[in-house]
Amino acid sequence: MNLPNLITLFRFTLIPVYLILFFSGKMMIAFIVVVAAILSDILDGYIARKREMVTEVGIMLDPLADKLMMITVFISLLYEQLIPWQAAIAIFLRDIGMVIGGFFYHFQGKKTVPANVMGKLTTILYYSAIFFIVLNLKFSVSFLWIVIIFSFITSIIYIFQFKSLNQNIPKKVN
Repeated sequence: MNLPNLITLFRFTLIPVYLILFFSGKMMIAFIVVVAAILSDILDGYIARKREMVTEVGIMLDPLADKLMMITVFISLLYEQLIPWQAAIAIFLRDIGMVIGGFFYHFQGKKTVPANVMGKLTTILYYSAIFFIVLNLKFSVSFLWIVIIFSFITSIIYIFQFKSLNQNIPKKVN
Protein backbone atom coordinates (compact mmCIF):
# COMPACT_ATOMS: atom_id res chain seq x y z
CA MET A 1 0.00 0.00 0.00
CA ASN A 2 1.51 3.28 -1.10
CA LEU A 3 0.36 6.92 -1.19
CA PRO A 4 -1.32 6.79 -4.63
CA ASN A 5 -3.27 3.68 -3.59
CA LEU A 6 -4.32 5.36 -0.33
CA ILE A 7 -5.59 8.35 -2.32
CA THR A 8 -7.50 5.93 -4.55
CA LEU A 9 -9.04 4.30 -1.46
CA PHE A 10 -10.03 7.78 -0.28
CA ARG A 11 -12.01 8.16 -3.53
CA PHE A 12 -14.09 5.13 -2.54
CA THR A 13 -15.08 6.96 0.68
CA LEU A 14 -16.30 9.93 -1.36
CA ILE A 15 -19.08 7.82 -2.90
CA PRO A 16 -21.30 7.65 0.21
CA VAL A 17 -20.50 11.31 0.96
CA TYR A 18 -21.74 12.23 -2.52
CA LEU A 19 -24.92 10.17 -2.04
CA ILE A 20 -25.73 11.74 1.32
CA LEU A 21 -25.30 15.24 -0.08
CA PHE A 22 -27.14 14.55 -3.32
CA PHE A 23 -30.17 12.99 -1.66
CA SER A 24 -30.21 15.76 0.97
CA GLY A 25 -30.94 18.17 -1.87
CA LYS A 26 -27.43 19.64 -1.91
CA MET A 27 -26.75 18.84 -5.56
CA MET A 28 -24.07 21.49 -6.14
CA ILE A 29 -22.15 20.51 -2.99
CA ALA A 30 -22.47 16.87 -4.07
CA PHE A 31 -20.99 17.85 -7.42
CA ILE A 32 -18.07 19.48 -5.57
CA VAL A 33 -17.45 16.05 -3.98
CA VAL A 34 -17.34 14.62 -7.51
CA VAL A 35 -14.81 17.30 -8.45
CA ALA A 36 -12.76 16.30 -5.38
CA ALA A 37 -12.82 12.71 -6.65
CA ILE A 38 -11.63 13.90 -10.07
CA LEU A 39 -8.82 15.95 -8.56
CA SER A 40 -7.71 13.11 -6.29
CA ASP A 41 -7.72 10.80 -9.33
CA ILE A 42 -5.39 13.20 -11.13
CA LEU A 43 -3.22 13.51 -8.01
CA ASP A 44 -2.84 9.77 -7.38
CA GLY A 45 -2.00 9.13 -11.03
CA TYR A 46 0.55 11.92 -11.07
CA ILE A 47 2.24 10.73 -7.86
CA ALA A 48 2.25 7.10 -9.03
CA ARG A 49 3.91 7.93 -12.34
CA LYS A 50 6.24 10.65 -11.06
CA ARG A 51 7.55 8.59 -8.12
CA GLU A 52 7.41 5.29 -10.00
CA MET A 53 4.82 3.92 -7.55
CA VAL A 54 2.53 2.29 -10.13
CA THR A 55 1.32 -1.06 -8.77
CA GLU A 56 -0.92 -3.85 -10.03
CA VAL A 57 -3.29 -3.04 -7.16
CA GLY A 58 -3.41 0.59 -8.29
CA ILE A 59 -3.98 -0.42 -11.91
CA MET A 60 -7.02 -2.40 -10.72
CA LEU A 61 -8.36 -0.05 -8.00
CA ASP A 62 -8.02 3.26 -9.85
CA PRO A 63 -10.47 2.54 -12.68
CA LEU A 64 -12.76 0.72 -10.24
CA ALA A 65 -12.98 3.85 -8.06
CA ASP A 66 -13.70 5.93 -11.18
CA LYS A 67 -16.35 3.56 -12.46
CA LEU A 68 -18.10 3.21 -9.10
CA MET A 69 -18.25 6.98 -8.66
CA MET A 70 -19.49 7.38 -12.22
CA ILE A 71 -22.16 4.68 -11.81
CA THR A 72 -23.23 6.18 -8.48
CA VAL A 73 -23.59 9.64 -9.99
CA PHE A 74 -25.56 8.35 -12.97
CA ILE A 75 -27.85 6.28 -10.73
CA SER A 76 -28.61 9.41 -8.71
CA LEU A 77 -29.22 11.44 -11.89
CA LEU A 78 -31.49 8.68 -13.19
CA TYR A 79 -33.36 8.58 -9.88
CA GLU A 80 -34.00 12.32 -10.14
CA GLN A 81 -35.03 11.81 -13.81
CA LEU A 82 -32.30 14.11 -15.05
CA ILE A 83 -31.13 11.57 -17.64
CA PRO A 84 -33.07 9.05 -19.74
CA TRP A 85 -33.08 5.44 -18.53
CA GLN A 86 -31.71 4.28 -21.90
CA ALA A 87 -28.59 6.40 -21.38
CA ALA A 88 -28.18 5.06 -17.85
CA ILE A 89 -28.43 1.46 -19.06
CA ALA A 90 -25.85 2.07 -21.79
CA ILE A 91 -23.47 3.61 -19.24
CA PHE A 92 -24.03 0.80 -16.72
CA LEU A 93 -23.55 -1.97 -19.27
CA ARG A 94 -20.32 -0.48 -20.52
CA ASP A 95 -18.83 0.31 -17.11
CA ILE A 96 -19.94 -2.88 -15.39
CA GLY A 97 -18.69 -4.88 -18.38
CA MET A 98 -15.31 -3.18 -18.13
CA VAL A 99 -15.05 -3.81 -14.37
CA ILE A 100 -16.16 -7.46 -14.54
CA GLY A 101 -13.98 -8.11 -17.58
CA GLY A 102 -10.96 -6.55 -15.88
CA PHE A 103 -11.42 -8.64 -12.73
CA PHE A 104 -12.13 -11.82 -14.66
CA TYR A 105 -8.99 -11.55 -16.75
CA HIS A 106 -6.86 -10.31 -13.85
CA PHE A 107 -7.69 -13.43 -11.85
CA GLN A 108 -6.86 -15.57 -14.86
CA GLY A 109 -3.33 -14.20 -14.72
CA LYS A 110 -3.83 -11.86 -17.66
CA LYS A 111 -2.44 -8.35 -17.71
CA THR A 112 -4.89 -5.49 -17.52
CA VAL A 113 -4.52 -2.42 -19.70
CA PRO A 114 -3.76 0.70 -17.66
CA ALA A 115 -5.77 3.83 -18.39
CA ASN A 116 -4.73 5.52 -21.59
CA VAL A 117 -5.41 8.92 -23.16
CA MET A 118 -8.72 7.77 -24.67
CA GLY A 119 -9.91 6.40 -21.32
CA LYS A 120 -8.94 9.58 -19.52
CA LEU A 121 -10.65 11.68 -22.19
CA THR A 122 -13.78 9.53 -21.82
CA THR A 123 -13.78 10.18 -18.08
CA ILE A 124 -13.34 13.94 -18.60
CA LEU A 125 -16.18 13.97 -21.12
CA TYR A 126 -18.47 12.01 -18.79
CA TYR A 127 -17.78 14.40 -15.94
CA SER A 128 -18.37 17.34 -18.31
CA ALA A 129 -21.72 15.80 -19.24
CA ILE A 130 -22.58 15.45 -15.55
CA PHE A 131 -21.67 19.10 -14.99
CA PHE A 132 -23.87 20.18 -17.92
CA ILE A 133 -26.74 18.05 -16.58
CA VAL A 134 -26.41 19.48 -13.06
CA LEU A 135 -26.49 22.99 -14.56
CA ASN A 136 -29.58 21.93 -16.56
CA LEU A 137 -28.09 23.11 -19.86
CA LYS A 138 -30.27 22.56 -22.92
CA PHE A 139 -27.77 20.38 -24.82
CA SER A 140 -26.66 18.26 -21.84
CA VAL A 141 -28.51 15.02 -22.71
CA SER A 142 -27.45 15.20 -26.38
CA PHE A 143 -23.88 15.73 -25.25
CA LEU A 144 -24.24 12.74 -22.90
CA TRP A 145 -25.26 10.51 -25.81
CA ILE A 146 -22.20 11.62 -27.80
CA VAL A 147 -20.02 10.76 -24.80
CA ILE A 148 -21.70 7.34 -24.48
CA ILE A 149 -20.90 6.55 -28.14
CA PHE A 150 -17.32 7.75 -27.62
CA SER A 151 -17.03 5.55 -24.50
CA PHE A 152 -18.02 2.45 -26.46
CA ILE A 153 -15.39 3.28 -29.09
CA THR A 154 -12.86 3.64 -26.28
CA SER A 155 -13.93 0.25 -24.89
CA ILE A 156 -13.34 -1.39 -28.26
CA ILE A 157 -9.85 0.14 -28.35
CA TYR A 158 -9.18 -1.23 -24.83
CA ILE A 159 -10.31 -4.71 -25.92
CA PHE A 160 -7.85 -4.68 -28.83
CA GLN A 161 -5.06 -3.41 -26.56
CA PHE A 162 -5.89 -6.11 -24.02
CA LYS A 163 -5.76 -8.86 -26.66
CA SER A 164 -2.46 -7.54 -27.98
CA LEU A 165 -0.96 -7.30 -24.48
CA ASN A 166 -2.00 -10.85 -23.58
CA GLN A 167 -1.28 -12.71 -26.83
CA ASN A 168 1.59 -14.76 -25.45
CA ILE A 169 0.50 -15.22 -21.83
CA PRO A 170 -0.45 -18.83 -21.05
CA LYS A 171 -3.83 -19.50 -19.50
CA LYS A 172 -3.76 -19.95 -15.70
CA VAL A 173 -4.70 -23.50 -14.62
CA ASN A 174 -6.62 -23.82 -11.34
